[in-house]
Amino acid sequence: MTKIIETHQLTKVFGSNGNAVHALRGIDLDIESGEFVALVGPSGSGKSTLMAILGCLDTPSDGTYALAGTWVQNLSGGDLARVRNEKIGFVFQSYNLLPRASVRRNIELPMLYAGLGRRERRNRAMELLEQVGIPEKADALPSQLSGGQRQRVAVARALANRPALLLADEPTGALDSHTGQEVLALFRELHEAGNTVLLVTHDPMVAAKAERRVEIHDGLIRPGGDETLAA
Repeated sequence: MTKIIETHQLTKVFGSNGNAVHALRGIDLDIESGEFVALVGPSGSGKSTLMAILGCLDTPSDGTYALAGTWVQNLSGGDLARVRNEKIGFVFQSYNLLPRASVRRNIELPMLYAGLGRRERRNRAMELLEQVGIPEKADALPSQLSGGQRQRVAVARALANRPALLLADEPTGALDSHTGQEVLALFRELHEAGNTVLLVTHDPMVAAKAERRVEIHDGLIRPGGDETLAA
């Protein structure tokens, strides 16, 4: 299978000399195409730092990282931005939707950056709204939606450019338990449809919805902390 994520001895150090903080101490992690993986760990474990590097929002201090076959650890800021738009779909706890743009326009935005034409953007946005189950909300504003509906829009936007990796950061953190379960079921459906999903969470109940769990502590993958979960 194709490796979507391939890291070797990733380290991240903030500060220098006596003030240095070693957030990552040598991360080896492979994720294959089509996997559904939960990255878990307590506050201060290095989980957020690793997520930022895997999402091409930051670069490591040392080590190597290939995303869908592209070595990205030494890319410039502009090249990292291009890789993010082409290969990663982000879903955040706070949705990050444009409040004055319609649902459809929010979904079209990554495609606009990618240079797609107006008709293609519109058609793709409507296909995605069908996929996440809220096609009737295309012309609504985010403020007119429930939290669960906003997260479905965020998922649709993340899928707009057919990314190699869907990266979800605490995607149920702002939702009640029932709505959170609905959103997790949507991620499961996306995984079953062939999407590669990396879900970052501190919640073991959320992590249990993935097919594999990777646990990080003190900047390292915990011994025995990379395990396949029961279906």
